[in-house]
Amino acid sequence: MSLMSKLLMSTVAATVALSANAQPNTKELLQYIKKSLVKNPQVKVKGVTIIESKTHEKLPGWTILLTNMDLEYQKKEIHAPETMFIKDGLVTGNLVDLKTGINYRDTIKPSVPNSYYDDAHLLFGNKNAAHKVLIFSDPQCPFCQEVVPAIFTAAKENPTKIAVYYYHLPLLRIHPVSDVLTRVMHVAQHEGKMDVVEKLYSLKIDAKEKDIKKILAAVKKHSGYSVTEAQVNEKSVKDALKADADAAGKMMVSGTPTIYIDGKWDKARDGYKKLIK
Repeated sequence: MSLMSKLLMSTVAATVALSANAQPNTKELLQYIKKSLVKNPQVKVKGVTIIESKTHEKLPGWTILLTNMDLEYQKKEIHAPETMFIKDGLVTGNLVDLKTGINYRDTIKPSVPNSYYDDAHLLFGNKNAAHKVLIFSDPQCPFCQEVVPAIFTAAKENPTKIAVYYYHLPLLRIHPVSDVLTRVMHVAQHEGKMDVVEKLYSLKIDAKEKDIKKILAAVKKHSGYSVTEAQVNEKSVKDALKADADAAGKMMVSGTPTIYIDGKWDKARDGYKKLIK
């Protein structure tokens, strides 16, 4: 069981004296987190950030808070996403429709801020395209390899219909090799070599590989792109990857590929097909 699983095990509504008919204040939210969510005494609750407050047409009377919990564990900062459903002084992290079995926790995500659609993350298509597709991805993720290249192709073939904005989210516990690969991709994109980003989705390499020389050699052999250790180790490159990870955290993204179309989460990951008909 992961650390986050140990921390976030609460499936029942908890009464923590929330304001009955208003959005709870920070103090009340922290009380709920400490009382009902964070069970590990070694984890300190430092704060909570409300990313977005929403309502849902099928949940009348409920306020949905999309938040990040600011925690500290073994002197490391953790920003853990948490959804809270609030109504009449009650709060719960799970709200399930008994007829359909739908857990609304699994269907509601934050909206994409306009600031995420910047030139630095524009990969394919025109920035004035009719629709914006935003992707959080890891090139070694099998699901990403199935879905993401097809979206790239759709944007290249329909640049006035689709603009693809790309954020790196390497899943390092599963694919350590993606640490170097995503930095290579960032350098290539910065140089305007978008084709390299696309080619690395078909690179066959040991997911556990950490030897930077072997990784760069494999990249060159597969894509023809040559990049130095110094380039991928530049502070600006590492800072850019950290910024992408921070952006994922603010969007409560933890898995790949996570895709948004015109600011809304595309759970099925195939909504782009409707945009090019």
